[in-house]
Order: sequence, then C-alpha cells, then structure tokens
Amino acid sequence: MLATKSNSYTFQKDGIWYFSRRVPADLRRHYRTGRIAYSLRTKSVRDARVRAMSDAAKLDRHWHILRISSEDLPGKHLLTDAVQEPVAEPAAKEHSLKDAVAVYLRLKGHDRPPTFEAAVRRSCGYLIDCCGMKALKDYLRSDATKFRDYLFAKGLNGASVARIFGTVRAVINLALSEFGLAIVNPFSNVYFDHSVGVKKRLPVKPEDIKKVQAECCKADDEKRWLIALIADTGMRLAEGAGLLRSDFIEQDGLLCVNIRPHPWRSLKTSSSKRVIPLVGSAKWAAERILAQPASSQFAFPNYNDGERTNANSASAALNKWLKVKIGPDYTIHSFRHSMRDRLRAVACPSDIIDQIGGWLTQGVGASYGLGHNHRTLTRWLISIVEAPNLET
Repeated sequence: MLATKSNSYTFQKDGIWYFSRRVPADLRRHYRTGRIAYSLRTKSVRDARVRAMSDAAKLDRHWHILRISSEDLPGKHLLTDAVQEPVAEPAAKEHSLKDAVAVYLRLKGHDRPPTFEAAVRRSCGYLIDCCGMKALKDYLRSDATKFRDYLFAKGLNGASVARIFGTVRAVINLALSEFGLAIVNPFSNVYFDHSVGVKKRLPVKPEDIKKVQAECCKADDEKRWLIALIADTGMRLAEGAGLLRSDFIEQDGLLCVNIRPHPWRSLKTSSSKRVIPLVGSAKWAAERILAQPASSQFAFPNYNDGERTNANSASAALNKWLKVKIGPDYTIHSFRHSMRDRLRAVACPSDIIDQIGGWLTQGVGASYGLGHNHRTLTRWLISIVEAPNLET
C-alpha cells in the first residue's frame, strides 16, 4: 500500500513515511539519480510533514547555491560521474583518486555520521579542483605544494589546511595499501604554518562565568539552560544540544548527564562518551529541563528534528547573546577552555580533567580500569564552583 502526499514531498510505505523530491533538470548533472528519496523514520503524518518541509527548504537553499556558484563547488567531480570539463581518464587498471575515495568510504565510513563522508568528499574535491582527477601514481610532490598554496589562497587558516591535508593523506594511504601500490604518498610531510589565520580562543574569566550564569537564571529559557549546562560541565555544544531528557540520570544519589552517541548526533572521539556529575549552573539547568512538560524526548527540542542536531544554529544564537553580555572575544566553546583552566587552578589531577572533559588521556595505563567514580568527579567539580574569583 503506497500513499502519496505530493504537497509535502512525502509518501507512505508499510506505515513508514518517506521523503521524495525530483531533482531540477538544470541541476541533474550534480546527481547520480533524478529523484532524492529516503526514509523519514516516523509513522506520524504530522512529524513526517514537518521534517519533509524542513528538508525541502534546505534543498531549495542548497540548489540556489549550486545555481549561483556551481563553478566553485568543492568536490563537484565526486558528486557525479559526469564532469563539467573534459578530463583525461586514467589508463586501464590504474587506480584514480575517485577509486581511493570509494574504497576509503567503504572501509572507514561504516556507522559514521553523514558529516564524515561530506568531509572526505569536500577535502578530495578541493584536490581535484586544484590538481585535477588523476591516477594515484600521477600525483607528484609539486601537486602537494600547489595544493597547499591553493588552500591558503582560498583564505583557509592553518588548522583547516591541516585538517584537509590529513584527510587527503589518509585516503591515499589506505588506497595505496588496499591496491598494493608501491608509491610514496606525496601528500605526506608537507610543510606549512599551522598557526596562519588561527585565532586562539580565550577562556571565559571566572567573574564573567558567574555573570553569564546569573543572566541565564534571570532569562530561564531553553537557550540559557544550554549555556548554563555547558558552563559548569565544559561539554561541547553539540554534546549538550543533542541530549535526550533521559540522558539526565541519577547515579549513586547524584544527578548526572550521560553523554553518549545518538543517531542524530555522534561524538567526536571514543573518549567523549562519559558520565558527568552535575553541580552549580549545570545542575540548575538539568532540573529546569526535567521540570518542563515532557512534550519532546529531546532536552533541547528547538535544535533537534529527529534526524540531526543543528549545532550550527545553536552556536549562532548563543554566541550572539554571549557577545552582548561579556564581549566579542568569547564564544560558547570558550567555556570548554575555561573548564580546563578552572580545574587546573584547584590542582585537579590531569587524568580527572580528561575524564570530565572527554579528552584523550595519553599512555597505556589510561586504558586500564573504569576510571574515577562519580563522587570523586563531583568533589573536584564542586571545588571549582565554590572557588573564589581567581584569574586562571
């Protein structure tokens, strides 16, 4: 039984609603199919229509960008088998960069978020735009240095260039191993200044943290609950924004937050999965969230549509508010830097700091055991909440 709702870009099959929309004729060259269709993962007609209309709006914005800047679209050659300009095809049985991307995504992309594939295609797309699609054996050291200069000329900072080079290097290394090619990767050990254009994030001063927390209590709304939660836990914005109400748990009589991966929001690293006891403004925020009517499973429903957590939207809104309150030098991520400094200021051991923040602790011994218990973490977190205003 197939029911179609053309006005909301949805159709239903076996009780599940799907999104379906035809690709415009003038943009067909960017796609391998003439229609975009996928499951909306819901049986609710209301939820399906809301999600479909949201996705349709995103497509409209993306298609508008394609129409006005298709020549500059990173990775355009990887989006489709048809290319904008004639390029020389690799000789028979020669493995191209496109083959390398395909094998990398097949082997490394399992159970990874959509952003993983997007980053791979974007990085390798930049290389294709700069040096062309070639057989792997035909990329030279001169291509690598040309690629470096190309990225900096685009206005990217040193950290972004390092990230793109790291992705390209990993893709080619894996392909060389899988294809059995005895080739030195020309994108390895390329020198560039990692500090170019990188602005160091400043930690929020202790007195400003208290000021922000007081303003959060005064406003007492969803955005301010998220800021207050981050301020006294040091969690990443996406980690907080993607939480469920059920991620607030009680362990050993303590209210804690369970930071774990979700289909709509992955975690940055395996060490990011952790349980943090809640104290100070974070405990207040959690209690305010749980006191609200359970109309949504999400702690912050305005930033979640069931498919993904919109951390970019949250960042823009929260940073705008913070700049008004404490100045233009700070962002929501500055609280994460502050957390590390605040814990250092009370002489907290580095492995406890790493466990609270979800940072990777170096050394073989760090992987042994279950880590510090929640009461130990709570004692250190309380010590920074109750600490006097000292410069960190």
